[in-house]
Amino acid sequence: MARKRTSKIGGQAVIEGVMMKGERSIATAVRDESGNIVVESRYITPVQEKPAVYRIPFIRGVFNFFSTMAIGMRTLMRSGEVFGGDEEPGKFEKWCAQKLKINIYDVMMVFSVIIGVLLALGLFFFLPLGILTGIKALIAKYCGAEANTLWYVTVLYAIGEGLLRILIFVLYIWATTLMKTVKRTYMYHGAEHKTISAYENELELTVENVQKMTTVHDRCGTTFMFIIMLVSIFVFSIVGIFEPYMEPLGGWKEVILFASRIVLLPVIMGISYEMLKSMAKYDNWFVRILKAPGLALQKLTTKQPTDDMVECAITAFKTVMAMDADSTVPELRFDTKKPYFKVRKDVENMLKKADKSDIDWIFCEVLNVKRSELPSEPQKTKTSQSDKQSQSEESQDEAGKNVQDNPLEYISQVQYEKIIEYAKKRAEGMPLWRVFGKVDFYGCDIAVTPDVLCPRPESEGLADEVIKRAPKEGKILDMCTGSGCIAIVIAKKTGCTVTAADVSEKALEVAQKNAVANEVADKIEFVKSDMFANVEGKYDIIVSNPPYIRTKDIHKLDREVKDYDPIQALDGGEDGLDFYRVFADEADKFLKDRGIIALECGIDQPEDVCQMLAEKFDCRVIKDLEGVDRIVIGTKKDKPSTDGASEIAL
Repeated sequence: MARKRTSKIGGQAVIEGVMMKGERSIATAVRDESGNIVVESRYITPVQEKPAVYRIPFIRGVFNFFSTMAIGMRTLMRSGEVFGGDEEPGKFEKWCAQKLKINIYDVMMVFSVIIGVLLALGLFFFLPLGILTGIKALIAKYCGAEANTLWYVTVLYAIGEGLLRILIFVLYIWATTLMKTVKRTYMYHGAEHKTISAYENELELTVENVQKMTTVHDRCGTTFMFIIMLVSIFVFSIVGIFEPYMEPLGGWKEVILFASRIVLLPVIMGISYEMLKSMAKYDNWFVRILKAPGLALQKLTTKQPTDDMVECAITAFKTVMAMDADSTVPELRFDTKKPYFKVRKDVENMLKKADKSDIDWIFCEVLNVKRSELPSEPQKTKTSQSDKQSQSEESQDEAGKNVQDNPLEYISQVQYEKIIEYAKKRAEGMPLWRVFGKVDFYGCDIAVTPDVLCPRPESEGLADEVIKRAPKEGKILDMCTGSGCIAIVIAKKTGCTVTAADVSEKALEVAQKNAVANEVADKIEFVKSDMFANVEGKYDIIVSNPPYIRTKDIHKLDREVKDYDPIQALDGGEDGLDFYRVFADEADKFLKDRGIIALECGIDQPEDVCQMLAEKFDCRVIKDLEGVDRIVIGTKKDKPSTDGASEIAL
């Protein structure tokens, strides 16, 4: 008789939770220390999309066994991180991370899997064989060596070895039930089985319905292990038939017998897996007899769960069902908490050569707080005994409460990952604002990409000079707009309309997005133009921060500039003044009477720029906040000068 329906979802109990694995996804639901259910889920490659070898009967069982073990170990460790995953790494862990570039915890996971397999082989295969070898030696001593050469005797030995293996396995399982933490895991194991059974019996997945189900299940790993024990008896009995013919090999005989336990293990796994799958599909008297020993053993590895444990299992099961049915369901990560100061120390170790302010800004950006709101490391000061006694219990309690209530005492997993991501990029030399993908410019958030120059603080001075001089409802042209930062600030701070021009189409796309984000898109017209080629009309002010680095000097720039800013936005030609010559030749044609031109320049360039503009503009130079000559302001002359004289205020 076939079951009502079978599920391809299997599970595993983890630390204070349950993991469920479907065809395309894995989900783990765990209760954190606050009692809330947190979920981590991810997509996996379904077996149908893996190489054909993963679907070949008898072979697929071997792949499934080791895959399940690896997933189980990884999930178990991840669930443990929800609780107390904030221990300070030791010197060895730090050395491995810094010198060998490896995560010691990943190594530990692999090592744990290897040790687990070796222990299982030693406990359940080599120990029974060793005991049996000792028994054979005793029989040979007292009954004669020929007694061990009869084929039916060696078969009986194989059966005895198998029964001994089962006895050790049962005793091992029973011993684990005496541990309180393991017993809770077995309760979650029961919740996992109950949930799957409720689904297979077509019941709505509610706590009440799930609790009606039995804690045992046909496809349980415990049953699988028991089937392996039974199949091993059959397989090793066949080996036992040939054991008398190995006598001439002497001591090599025992070596071969030990080796056979490893070599034949994949065969045993493959056979056992096919038996488990077949037995799970049907429920009749014959199948019940075959399943009975494994189901009985599950009475030890599963316990009656509490309702909150069942809730975890249901959550994991429903998450997998949703993800298997719809690949657009987002993956989730455990939102584990990490102490602020531990994370801070990790980042400081990563950025030993960086300014402390860089580290502060990374935390401010991710935690969305002001720099002044970042916690300060508690100062450890010596306190006299009399001072300690003078402190009241009330003040101590209040201090403790303040620490606990501090929202920055712990950092979430999502925040931690973002902080580490930013720190790694900064450690590689990426400028801080490139790391964030945005910069604060004159109070506006300006997104920056590899296609635009990252706005500098000195350019705020240029924008400020234009804002001071902007007429009411005037027209302003921002040439070489790049990210659009100057155009956006002017549009936001004045009543002027702005035309933003740039030769780069990608830069204009960034500028347009920034205008939308800062709610001034309706005040700015964007024009693709190589300088004045596509510009029309006359303006009250022309402002620009053009490329002004000498071509030969670009390779001398700081790595943060030459490696991350677009060369097109830096290269001002052989002497760095190519763009200023264009302004000197053409800017006056696009300015109204007494119109203004405002240009940012490089160090030592303002005087040369003023001389270029002198024929058509009255110029003066303005220093930046560092006291460096930086900005040239030119007012269009009423009439062209006949002698080329100009007023230069340095």
